[in-house]
Amino acid sequence: MTFSPPAPPAFADCSPRQKAARVLSDVLAPANLVVALLLLIGWHSTTSWTGLGWGLLGALFCGVVPIGIIVLGVRRGALTDQHIRVRRQRLVPMGLSLLSVIAGITLLHVLGAPRDVFALVVAMLVGLVSSLLVTVGWQISVHMSVAGGTVMILALVFGPPALPAALIAAAVGWSRLALKAHTPAQLLAGTALGGTAALTFAVLS
Repeated sequence: MTFSPPAPPAFADCSPRQKAARVLSDVLAPANLVVALLLLIGWHSTTSWTGLGWGLLGALFCGVVPIGIIVLGVRRGALTDQHIRVRRQRLVPMGLSLLSVIAGITLLHVLGAPRDVFALVVAMLVGLVSSLLVTVGWQISVHMSVAGGTVMILALVFGPPALPAALIAAAVGWSRLALKAHTPAQLLAGTALGGTAALTFAVLS
Protein backbone atom coordinates (compact mmCIF):
# COMPACT_ATOMS: atom_id res chain seq x y z
CA MET A 1 0.00 0.00 0.00
CA THR A 2 1.29 3.46 -0.91
CA PHE A 3 1.81 5.73 2.08
CA SER A 4 -0.07 9.02 1.77
CA PRO A 5 0.50 11.49 4.60
CA PRO A 6 -2.58 13.60 5.36
CA ALA A 7 -2.71 17.28 4.54
CA PRO A 8 -2.06 19.21 7.75
CA PRO A 9 -4.87 21.45 9.02
CA ALA A 10 -4.48 25.21 9.14
CA PHE A 11 -2.22 26.21 12.01
CA ALA A 12 -5.08 27.96 13.81
CA ASP A 13 -7.10 24.74 13.71
CA CYS A 14 -4.31 22.56 15.11
CA SER A 15 -4.34 21.15 18.62
CA PRO A 16 -1.55 22.34 20.96
CA ARG A 17 0.28 19.07 20.24
CA GLN A 18 0.02 19.58 16.50
CA LYS A 19 1.13 23.20 16.78
CA ALA A 20 4.24 22.17 18.72
CA ALA A 21 4.97 19.47 16.15
CA ARG A 22 4.58 21.89 13.25
CA VAL A 23 6.89 24.44 14.84
CA LEU A 24 9.54 21.77 15.46
CA SER A 25 9.19 20.41 11.90
CA ASP A 26 9.62 23.91 10.49
CA VAL A 27 12.46 25.09 12.74
CA LEU A 28 14.37 21.80 12.47
CA ALA A 29 13.67 21.36 8.75
CA PRO A 30 16.49 19.70 6.76
CA ALA A 31 17.73 22.87 5.05
CA ASN A 32 17.87 24.75 8.36
CA LEU A 33 19.93 21.99 9.99
CA VAL A 34 22.22 21.87 6.94
CA VAL A 35 22.90 25.62 7.15
CA ALA A 36 23.46 25.54 10.91
CA LEU A 37 25.81 22.54 10.68
CA LEU A 38 27.89 24.08 7.92
CA LEU A 39 28.28 27.34 9.82
CA LEU A 40 29.29 25.48 12.98
CA ILE A 41 31.78 23.18 11.26
CA GLY A 42 33.07 26.09 9.20
CA TRP A 43 33.82 28.09 12.33
CA HIS A 44 35.36 25.05 14.03
CA SER A 45 37.60 24.34 11.03
CA THR A 46 39.64 27.52 11.57
CA THR A 47 38.14 28.99 14.78
CA SER A 48 37.93 32.28 12.91
CA TRP A 49 35.63 34.37 10.76
CA THR A 50 37.37 32.89 7.72
CA GLY A 51 36.05 29.45 8.61
CA LEU A 52 32.59 30.88 9.12
CA GLY A 53 32.82 32.36 5.63
CA TRP A 54 33.66 28.94 4.17
CA GLY A 55 30.71 27.46 6.02
CA LEU A 56 28.47 30.21 4.67
CA LEU A 57 29.63 29.49 1.12
CA GLY A 58 28.81 25.81 1.55
CA ALA A 59 25.46 26.69 3.12
CA LEU A 60 24.56 28.78 0.08
CA PHE A 61 24.73 25.75 -2.22
CA CYS A 62 23.53 23.09 0.23
CA GLY A 63 20.81 24.98 2.07
CA VAL A 64 19.83 28.35 0.66
CA VAL A 65 19.50 27.29 -2.99
CA PRO A 66 17.50 24.13 -2.12
CA ILE A 67 15.18 26.24 0.05
CA GLY A 68 14.70 28.61 -2.87
CA ILE A 69 13.87 25.73 -5.21
CA ILE A 70 11.19 24.47 -2.84
CA VAL A 71 9.71 27.92 -2.18
CA LEU A 72 9.48 28.55 -5.92
CA GLY A 73 7.83 25.17 -6.45
CA VAL A 74 5.25 25.85 -3.76
CA ARG A 75 4.46 29.28 -5.18
CA ARG A 76 3.95 27.80 -8.64
CA GLY A 77 1.69 25.10 -7.25
CA ALA A 78 4.01 22.27 -8.29
CA LEU A 79 4.71 21.28 -4.65
CA THR A 80 2.22 20.75 -1.84
CA ASP A 81 4.18 22.54 0.85
CA GLN A 82 7.69 23.27 2.09
CA HIS A 83 8.09 19.69 3.36
CA ILE A 84 6.81 18.16 0.07
CA ARG A 85 4.63 15.49 1.65
CA VAL A 86 3.86 13.83 -1.73
CA ARG A 87 6.77 11.52 -2.59
CA ARG A 88 6.66 11.83 -6.37
CA GLN A 89 6.91 15.62 -6.08
CA ARG A 90 10.24 15.32 -4.27
CA LEU A 91 12.25 13.96 -7.19
CA VAL A 92 12.70 17.14 -9.23
CA PRO A 93 13.57 19.44 -6.27
CA MET A 94 16.02 16.83 -4.97
CA GLY A 95 17.59 16.48 -8.39
CA LEU A 96 18.01 20.25 -8.75
CA SER A 97 19.41 20.45 -5.22
CA LEU A 98 21.88 17.73 -6.18
CA LEU A 99 23.19 19.92 -9.00
CA SER A 100 23.54 22.85 -6.56
CA VAL A 101 25.54 20.76 -4.10
CA ILE A 102 27.82 19.50 -6.88
CA ALA A 103 28.44 23.10 -7.92
CA GLY A 104 29.27 23.94 -4.31
CA ILE A 105 31.72 21.06 -4.05
CA THR A 106 33.46 22.16 -7.22
CA LEU A 107 33.79 25.75 -6.06
CA LEU A 108 35.00 24.78 -2.59
CA HIS A 109 37.63 22.50 -4.12
CA VAL A 110 38.87 25.14 -6.56
CA LEU A 111 39.07 27.80 -3.84
CA GLY A 112 40.82 25.52 -1.36
CA ALA A 113 38.22 25.24 1.40
CA PRO A 114 39.21 23.76 4.79
CA ARG A 115 39.21 19.96 4.83
CA ASP A 116 36.30 19.64 7.27
CA VAL A 117 34.04 21.98 5.29
CA PHE A 118 34.81 20.22 2.02
CA ALA A 119 34.29 16.81 3.65
CA LEU A 120 30.96 17.94 5.07
CA VAL A 121 29.62 19.15 1.73
CA VAL A 122 30.68 15.90 0.04
CA ALA A 123 28.97 14.02 2.88
CA MET A 124 25.81 16.02 2.23
CA LEU A 125 26.02 15.07 -1.43
CA VAL A 126 26.23 11.39 -0.51
CA GLY A 127 23.29 11.76 1.87
CA LEU A 128 21.23 13.52 -0.77
CA VAL A 129 21.99 10.94 -3.44
CA SER A 130 21.08 8.14 -1.03
CA SER A 131 17.80 9.83 -0.13
CA LEU A 132 16.96 10.45 -3.78
CA LEU A 133 17.57 6.81 -4.72
CA VAL A 134 15.28 5.61 -1.94
CA THR A 135 12.65 8.24 -2.73
CA VAL A 136 12.28 6.90 -6.26
CA GLY A 137 10.48 3.87 -4.81
CA TRP A 138 9.63 4.63 -1.18
CA GLN A 139 8.86 7.58 1.04
CA ILE A 140 11.68 7.97 3.51
CA SER A 141 11.95 10.70 6.13
CA VAL A 142 14.41 13.29 4.83
CA HIS A 143 13.86 15.17 8.11
CA MET A 144 15.27 12.22 10.05
CA SER A 145 18.01 11.52 7.54
CA VAL A 146 19.39 15.04 7.97
CA ALA A 147 18.75 15.18 11.71
CA GLY A 148 20.38 11.80 12.27
CA GLY A 149 23.36 12.66 10.10
CA THR A 150 23.73 16.02 11.85
CA VAL A 151 23.87 14.42 15.29
CA MET A 152 26.38 11.78 14.14
CA ILE A 153 28.66 14.35 12.54
CA LEU A 154 28.54 16.60 15.61
CA ALA A 155 29.54 13.59 17.73
CA LEU A 156 32.45 12.86 15.39
CA VAL A 157 33.71 16.46 15.57
CA PHE A 158 33.04 17.37 19.19
CA GLY A 159 32.88 14.00 20.93
CA PRO A 160 30.79 13.35 24.09
CA PRO A 161 29.91 17.05 24.64
CA ALA A 162 27.81 16.83 21.47
CA LEU A 163 25.64 13.95 22.72
CA PRO A 164 22.82 16.25 23.93
CA ALA A 165 22.33 17.09 20.26
CA ALA A 166 20.55 13.73 20.05
CA LEU A 167 17.57 15.61 21.48
CA ILE A 168 17.34 17.37 18.10
CA ALA A 169 16.80 14.05 16.32
CA ALA A 170 14.34 12.94 18.98
CA ALA A 171 12.35 16.16 18.59
CA VAL A 172 12.29 15.80 14.82
CA GLY A 173 11.13 12.19 15.05
CA TRP A 174 8.37 13.06 17.49
CA SER A 175 7.16 15.95 15.35
CA ARG A 176 6.94 13.87 12.19
CA LEU A 177 5.03 11.12 13.99
CA ALA A 178 2.70 13.61 15.67
CA LEU A 179 1.85 15.10 12.27
CA LYS A 180 1.43 11.60 10.76
CA ALA A 181 3.92 12.67 8.10
CA HIS A 182 5.82 9.37 8.33
CA THR A 183 5.60 5.88 9.71
CA PRO A 184 8.05 4.66 12.39
CA ALA A 185 9.78 2.55 9.72
CA GLN A 186 10.33 5.59 7.52
CA LEU A 187 11.78 7.51 10.46
CA LEU A 188 14.15 4.68 11.40
CA ALA A 189 15.22 4.23 7.80
CA GLY A 190 15.86 7.95 7.51
CA THR A 191 18.03 7.91 10.62
CA ALA A 192 20.02 4.97 9.30
CA LEU A 193 20.44 6.72 5.96
CA GLY A 194 21.92 9.70 7.78
CA GLY A 195 24.75 7.36 8.68
CA THR A 196 25.93 7.38 5.06
CA ALA A 197 26.68 11.07 5.33
CA ALA A 198 28.38 10.65 8.71
CA LEU A 199 30.53 7.79 7.42
CA THR A 200 31.56 9.84 4.37
CA PHE A 201 32.51 12.75 6.61
CA ALA A 202 34.52 10.47 8.90
CA VAL A 203 36.48 9.07 5.95
CA LEU A 204 37.22 12.43 4.31
CA SER A 205 37.82 14.71 7.29
